[in-house]
Amino acid sequence: MRVRLEQVESEEQESALIRATEKTTDILNAIDLLENGSGGITVTKDRSTYFCKLTQIYYAESVDKHTYIYTKGNCYESRDRLYELEEKLGIYYVRISKSMIVNLRKVRNVSAEPGGRMVAVLLNDERVIISRSYVKEIKRRLGIQ
Repeated sequence: MRVRLEQVESEEQESALIRATEKTTDILNAIDLLENGSGGITVTKDRSTYFCKLTQIYYAESVDKHTYIYTKGNCYESRDRLYELEEKLGIYYVRISKSMIVNLRKVRNVSAEPGGRMVAVLLNDERVIISRSYVKEIKRRLGIQ
């Protein structure tokens, strides 16, 4: 693949063009990086506000009309609803149940469970349940047949 950089005078002139034969995972990753960078979201914990980078998030969960963001060692609260977060977080995040979104980059492995469900083990050894209705999409996104 050939990469060409052309320097422009101002940020208003900046743009990126990707020419590819097909939309592969690598191309989608490049698009996500260009569009979102290493962005983040604003979260709160103990009445303090923090900026949480998207790369730190393991999963987001909605419980009793509150949305919680889980990182390796912390739990934060977000003002965003789960569907709003789903739009903000990017292509690596996928819904695994009505109340949870997981970061696919933080999934160590998945395994089948009785009843058509699956379990995902995250890099922090936490286990999350993938509901039956979301299993097909998870398999597709992970390239599992």
